[in-house]
Formats: sequence, C-alpha cells, structure tokens
Amino acid sequence: MTEDLDIKLIKYMQDGLPLTKTPYKDIADGLGMTEDAVIERLKVLLENGKIRRLAASIAHRKIGINSNAMTVWKVPSERVEECGPIMAAFEEVTHCYERPTFPGWEYNVFTMIHGYTDEECENVIESIKQKTGLDDYVMLYSEREFKKVGVRI
Repeated sequence: MTEDLDIKLIKYMQDGLPLTKTPYKDIADGLGMTEDAVIERLKVLLENGKIRRLAASIAHRKIGINSNAMTVWKVPSERVEECGPIMAAFEEVTHCYERPTFPGWEYNVFTMIHGYTDEECENVIESIKQKTGLDDYVMLYSEREFKKVGVRI
C-alpha cells in the first residue's frame, strides 16, 4: 500500500468508525479496497506507530468529568527524564509535556489532569508530589472551553 493510500485511510478513519454492522467493509468500499486489506493496513499503521490506537473519543464534560487542571511543574532539568514518565503514568493525566522556561516562568513540565471534581484533581496532584518529591507547581483550572479538536490531516 502506498503512503498516499495510508493518508486516505487515516483521513477516512479520523471521524470514527461508521456505525454500521460492517464498518471495516464500508471503509474498504469507500477506498476501493478489501475489508481484509483495511484491517491488515490498520494493524501495520498501529505497529509502526503512525496511529496510536483505535478507540472511542468521549465528550468528557457530557459524562460528568468537569474538572480539568493544567498543572505546571518546576522540575530540575536533571530530573525531567525521571519525573515525566511518572507523571504521564497516571490515568487521569491525558497530556504531559516538557516545555521551555523563560525568565519569570520557570515551570517546564505541563500535565493536564481530568477528574469529576476539583478534589479528584487535587488528589492526583498530591499523588504525583508523593511519587516525584516535587512541590513547586501551579494548578490552572479550566473555566471555559472555546475549542477542542484532535489533530486532523
């Protein structure tokens, strides 16, 4: 399969599986492929890391996950490789990034933590503190969402 067909398959899939009895066949028909070829290609794309997973995408606020805390951490540069994966391992953490610091803003690791309540987010932060020994952080709670979409190609 060519790179061009991979892109077409990914574009077709980015809006989700068709809600039919034969979603992979429907995708295959739309791309001029066989159902087996679509399934095999998706396996290859997963194996080589071009796609991370096939999963449902939830509207978290609609199911009651109303607390979102972007928490920024001041992590010594020599501990980023140690602490980043510890933070990322928490299931309530959906994003974990190292970012550059600037004079007056020394926070270099950013985690997005989701919970049903602020207290749940605070408990996760407390657990992160205990596992990493870090204590210099700022919690930035979301007040309003203007836009949230996944990356599209």
